[in-house]
Amino acid sequence: MNLASIPSPSTGVIELGPIPLRGYAFCIIIGVFVAVWFGNKRWIARGGKAGTVADIAVWAVPFGLVGGRLYHVITDYQLYFSEGENWVDAFKIWEGGLGIWGAIAFGAVGAWIGCRRRGIPLPAWADALAPGIAFAQAIGRWGNWFNQELYGKPTDLPWAVEISEGANRVAGTYHPTFLYESLWCIGVALLVIWADRRFTLGHGRAFALYVAAYCAGRAWIEYMRVDEAHHILGLRLNVWTAIIVFVLAVVYIVVSAKLRPGREEIVEPGRDTTPGKDADAKDADAKDAEQDADAKEDPLSKDEPGESGKDLTAESTEAAAEKG
Repeated sequence: MNLASIPSPSTGVIELGPIPLRGYAFCIIIGVFVAVWFGNKRWIARGGKAGTVADIAVWAVPFGLVGGRLYHVITDYQLYFSEGENWVDAFKIWEGGLGIWGAIAFGAVGAWIGCRRRGIPLPAWADALAPGIAFAQAIGRWGNWFNQELYGKPTDLPWAVEISEGANRVAGTYHPTFLYESLWCIGVALLVIWADRRFTLGHGRAFALYVAAYCAGRAWIEYMRVDEAHHILGLRLNVWTAIIVFVLAVVYIVVSAKLRPGREEIVEPGRDTTPGKDADAKDADAKDAEQDADAKEDPLSKDEPGESGKDLTAESTEAAAEKG
């Protein structure tokens, strides 16, 4: 018997007149805004221009949504294309079903297009956005809570999530894997922020660290889930994906650190990110202004001769008279 548990909402939709507000979509939208807002702050801190992150996100977000949905539909095709299922449901993204692997892969393609149009290096932009993406995932995972999906094995722990009877689910209390992943993503974001400040990560290494850290958590969280999934050698497909992507991310960090150590000095055309550059320029301008003010106050700098000028003129006249 459970003395405490996390209740699930009775419905994932709030009817606001004729407009349905779906909890899943709401969480995704909030996550996107947080990622863009936080990424913009980091981009400016690196020397970029305000608004650039949002401009590139206009390309990255739609590509990411399409890629995330494609990955989900392809890896769980039986939910839409098996006998008795309606293939049209594959387009109902608001009912849940986004694969982070496809979202990141396709989102990177969209970001590459946006960066290329602005003349910006994609790795630098990805580094700025990395912790924001992790925060967005932490928020987005609560969409699974609204839909009562992607929970773990049965448990009577105090933080178990209550699941009601429904299609393809049995009422009971289960491990809240959505909560585990949400907390893990927050930890990943904080790790990337700390490591970026401590080691001055650049050339895509902050983003690679985010990928590696996320995959490390996703592997064990995925193993706890009880929803239908394809298995390879006894492991869920997403576990294998997490392992492979983790290895690739770690290899990238090691190789990149050797080939391109340090961080990009200039991340956006027209902006110089050299430390102290702006401060030096302001100091130089202030000194120039001070010198101009002194020059105006100095009587010797005027075109009209002063008293000393008159004395010199008189001495010159006397000398000429003696010679004559």
